Amino acid sequence: MLLFFAQTTGTEYTMEIAQKTSTGEISFLTLFLKGGYILIPIVLLSFIAVYLIFKKYLDIRRNLAIDPGYVSHFNDLLRKGDFKSATTHLDLEQTSYANIFRRVIGKVGKPAKEIESTLESASNIEIARVSKHMGYLGLIAGIAPMLGFIGTISGIIKIFYNISLTDNISIGIISGGLYEKMISSGSGLIVGIIAFTGYHVLNMRIDHFISQIEEEAFEFMNIVSK
Repeated sequence: MLLFFAQTTGTEYTMEIAQKTSTGEISFLTLFLKGGYILIPIVLLSFIAVYLIFKKYLDIRRNLAIDPGYVSHFNDLLRKGDFKSATTHLDLEQTSYANIFRRVIGKVGKPAKEIESTLESASNIEIARVSKHMGYLGLIAGIAPMLGFIGTISGIIKIFYNISLTDNISIGIISGGLYEKMISSGSGLIVGIIAFTGYHVLNMRIDHFISQIEEEAFEFMNIVSK
């Protein structure tokens, strides 16, 4: 159906525009479908982008949340030297914070350099796990607008090719075909903006978690060094 609407030309196209003009209305769906076959991958990319944004947002919200009370109790157990209870406390949650310090607490008593190295490695593993597949959002943010431009350019080429065959350069023919082809550019830009915004908002949340972990790692090292 998408290809059928995208290929409406000639008399049918003229009659349809005349009808829409007489009523002063043209539905969004009808306008959208005139963008051409290039809208198919753009629409697919939009679904993928929205799915990834919501999925990664829920993953980040679930994994990167740090409860101050939970952290405070963990630090109190460390100060008391009750590492067994501290380990049990970490087992109560499956957040990234708990996963990081679950790997590190077994290194207590070893050289500070080894503990710091374990902290860094554990943090990198958790960040990589949570941010998995987020690169696709950045890819979509770049590809979607390009696909839109390709659709517009190919449409313009077709318009001028038809003009060269018919030797008819009326404004109606040019503008009528051009506004349809610009739909693909607009659609691609919208999808690109959604993916770009989602990608950077999610990365900002991850950066915030990294700064929090650095603070907690500093506190952890101060406690175990005593």
